[in-house]
Amino acid sequence: MALGPPHPRPGLTRAATLGGVWEPVTTGRSGAAVSRRPGVYRKQSADPRIDLVGEGERLTWLRRHGIPAPEVLDCRPGLLVTAEVPGRSAAEPWPADLRPRVVDALAGLARALHALPAADCPFNRTLAVTIPAALAADPGPGEREVLAARPGPEDTVVCHGDLCVPNVLLDPDTCRVTGVVDAGRLGVADRWADLAVATRSLTSPMNPQYGPWAAARFLDRYGVEPDPVRTRFYRLLDRL
Repeated sequence: MALGPPHPRPGLTRAATLGGVWEPVTTGRSGAAVSRRPGVYRKQSADPRIDLVGEGERLTWLRRHGIPAPEVLDCRPGLLVTAEVPGRSAAEPWPADLRPRVVDALAGLARALHALPAADCPFNRTLAVTIPAALAADPGPGEREVLAARPGPEDTVVCHGDLCVPNVLLDPDTCRVTGVVDAGRLGVADRWADLAVATRSLTSPMNPQYGPWAAARFLDRYGVEPDPVRTRFYRLLDRL
C-alpha cells in the first residue's frame, strides 16, 4: 500500500499563524481563501457553508487513523491553519514512466481510506444528508435528474469526498502518498462517491497526462468493475 506515515511538525505551533507575510494560493477549488507561508497553509472563509472547523476535525481524525494528512495548527470558525505536507500533487506534471505508479498509489489510497472503521467515523455523508444539502444549495433543473438517477442501497465506507488528483500529494521519487488535503467532505458514504470523482478527475481535460487508461487502471487496482449507474449518479451529485 503506497502510503507514507503522517508527518509531525514539532517546531510548528499556533504561533505560526502570527506575523509574517502570507502569499495567496490560487490553485484548487476549496471555496475558501487559501494562503501560505513557509511550511504553513491557511484557509479563511466567512461563508457559513464552508465548515473549516469540521475540516480540521476530519484531518485530525485521518491522522489518528494512520492516513497522511496535514497537521492542524489552528482551527476555529472561519480559519484553518495546517502544516505543509511534503510531496508533489498528482495533478502536477509527472514523467510518463511514473504516471502508472501515481495511479496505483491513488488506488491504494482509496483502498486504505475505504478500509478505515466506518463505525468509528463520526462524519455522516450518506445520501440522507448529502442529497438534501445539495438540493438546498443548488435548487433547479438538476434536482429532478439527480433524484431520478439515484441508485440502490449504499455500500458505505469512509470516503474522502473529493478524491481528485489535486488533493493527493506523493513523494516524487517513490510515488508513495505523502498527504491528502481538502478533506472537508470526508465521511461515511457509498464508495462510489470517491470512485466516481477520482475517475472523472483522471479523465478530465484539466489532467491531460492521464486519460481513460488511467481511470481503467485505477478501478482495476482498486479491485472493482466499472459501475456506470453509480458513477453517473455520484458525478451528478458532486456537480451540485
